[in-house]
Amino acid sequence: MNDYNAAQTVHRLELDGRESLTVSGVEDVERFDETGIVMTTAVGTLVITGEDLHIGKLSLDGGELHVDGRIDSLTYEDQGPSRGGFLGRLFG
Repeated sequence: MNDYNAAQTVHRLELDGRESLTVSGVEDVERFDETGIVMTTAVGTLVITGEDLHIGKLSLDGGELHVDGRIDSLTYEDQGPSRGGFLGRLFG
């Protein structure tokens, strides 16, 4: 049985074209700038890359985040002791 089954019910991505993204199940935003956003979600770390990214709405109480800009990729990182590898290359 997958450990993520219970968490997946509270985590959702809604992408409208490549210009608007709504993410639910957000627990924390670790880092953001115009080219990348790194957040902890109910199912792991989510990395969003693109250009002219802006956080339009952030509600950690409700666990929802809205992003505008050109979205190039959405990537989930495995949770583990060496989380800095990809993030270091992305923001290093």
